[in-house]
Amino acid sequence: MPSKIKSSRDLEKLQQALSKKPDTGKPRISVCNGTACRPYGSNPVVDAFKLEIEKRALDNQLEFKVTGCHGFCERGPIAIIEPGNIFYQKIKVEDVAEIIEKTLKKETIGRLLYKDPGTNLETVKQDDLPFYRNQKRIILGNNTRIDPTSIEDYIAIGGYSALAKALSTMQPEQIIDVVKQSGLRGRGGGGFLTGSKWETCRNAHGDVKYVIVNADEGDPGAYANEGLLTGNPHSVLEGLIIGAFAIGSHQGYIYVRNEYPLALKNVTTAMQQAEKLGLLGKNILGSGFDFSVRVNRGGGAFVCGESTALMASLEGKTGEPRAKYVHTVEKGLWDSPSDLNNVETWANIPQIINNGAAWFSSIGTKGNTGTKIFSLTGKVNNTGLVEIPMGIKLREIIFDIGGGIRGGKKFKAVQTGGPSGGCLPEKLIDLSVDFDELTKAGAMMGSGGMIVMDEDNCMVDVARYFLTFLEEESCGKCVPCREGIKRMRQILNDITEGKGREGDLDLLKELSSHLKDSSLCALGGSAPNPVLTTIKYFSEEYEAHIKQKKCPAGVCKMLIQFSIIDEKCPGCGMCVKVCPSNAITDMGKKKPVVLDQSKCIKCRTCYDICRMGAVKIE
Repeated sequence: MPSKIKSSRDLEKLQQALSKKPDTGKPRISVCNGTACRPYGSNPVVDAFKLEIEKRALDNQLEFKVTGCHGFCERGPIAIIEPGNIFYQKIKVEDVAEIIEKTLKKETIGRLLYKDPGTNLETVKQDDLPFYRNQKRIILGNNTRIDPTSIEDYIAIGGYSALAKALSTMQPEQIIDVVKQSGLRGRGGGGFLTGSKWETCRNAHGDVKYVIVNADEGDPGAYANEGLLTGNPHSVLEGLIIGAFAIGSHQGYIYVRNEYPLALKNVTTAMQQAEKLGLLGKNILGSGFDFSVRVNRGGGAFVCGESTALMASLEGKTGEPRAKYVHTVEKGLWDSPSDLNNVETWANIPQIINNGAAWFSSIGTKGNTGTKIFSLTGKVNNTGLVEIPMGIKLREIIFDIGGGIRGGKKFKAVQTGGPSGGCLPEKLIDLSVDFDELTKAGAMMGSGGMIVMDEDNCMVDVARYFLTFLEEESCGKCVPCREGIKRMRQILNDITEGKGREGDLDLLKELSSHLKDSSLCALGGSAPNPVLTTIKYFSEEYEAHIKQKKCPAGVCKMLIQFSIIDEKCPGCGMCVKVCPSNAITDMGKKKPVVLDQSKCIKCRTCYDICRMGAVKIE
């Protein structure tokens, strides 16, 4: 590691030296070793590359880099080959030797290239893949270029230059003005104007002020903050230091879920490296500004994503929210002015300082500037982390980037904003994705979860699932949330079990109104969203469950029955082998099987395995 950096000029010289290394002309293999790729076997692949390069003594001919999340998670393990921007997917250990051979010869390996599921055509370059081509990766893009555990890698691509600019050429008020002019809104879900929030905190009474990174990402299916914090922790740290200088804070905290071990490891490493180089601690870059950071691990309580509950947890108390008549920017952590922004918000700051407010505000739409990272999951062909300009249509995300619905099924709904978000139907597929339009439709931006559903999803069951999650995660401090969510979940349970009654929908709406108006924090206030949107956009499904005692999607076990269509059953016996309750009897070759309804547990295993469409749900 280089020696301590004492000035902006020292940083500039180091950046120039690192970016002009003599080995930068060598072919480079960058392998994703993010959290999502690891279950697919990226660790053994990384080890195999290192061993093969060492065995062949190729250090002087080839550069190998282990990076954070590339985004296209379901295609892992992933590698990018430079020069050429070649994208390899689903790499196995046995592919490693050939990749090295072909990389040195400047040849490609056809079987490892991405093939379009519709046309079967191969795509060589990462930037040409529909998944990447339709994004605007101003934050996530650097994940493929750097080793997240190397501060030299980050500095080589211009890292900490925004900090140097802020400390050496700008006053705190100027920094805040630039952030205000950029139009950046908090990416944690609230959508408050970041610059205005900073300004209020700076002007608040109090000698001690705190800045905090909210990395307590607890939404089912959401991992955008984790992907950014593990893949480029220095970008978040740099943004935090700039914000601290602007606000007048000398102490920061990074609150990370304990379930994110890789994020904890990488951000801790980044802090240690920054402190060793003089980019954190006393007299940063010779500016006279002192700033230190601590990492705190969250225990996994969903409610601690809420600002006041998070601060209570930081203080060593039970993570419970408080009433918002006193804002945390005026009286937050230990009753001192405190600014809390999420991971993505902080990572945007260096970009804005370096490129200017006009550049940032030119991306997206008026009032919703810049980009937003989403965790695209569910019944869509291309799942992973996507970064899109604000204002893009849902259709573009789901069908252009996401590649459409799996198995040729019909798109039914998309839920945005986590468990408290709303479910939007096909008729809203051309809705603009921004804070205001999503809120108008009954959904919300949230922390960036986006779950796609197809014709096989029951929307009543979906609402029941999210209410069950929220009931378990409610801290129980206020009655409306504690009892209201529980009662709503009970009603939804009854509906899915065939016990629904006339008037249930009116009661759900009434309870929703009470939760929205009376809950102490946003967990209770937004909990009705999945219920209200499914009632609004899928009322016919509720009616079928309540009046006809049927589940049109064939999901709710108490309202469905499986049967065999004799004329379609070839008697292959596949369903007999997989039935866990021995409810299906093989009657011999070419004879239809027999299903015993008294033994059937309605697990759908026979339905899923039958290729002939001989199992019917009714």
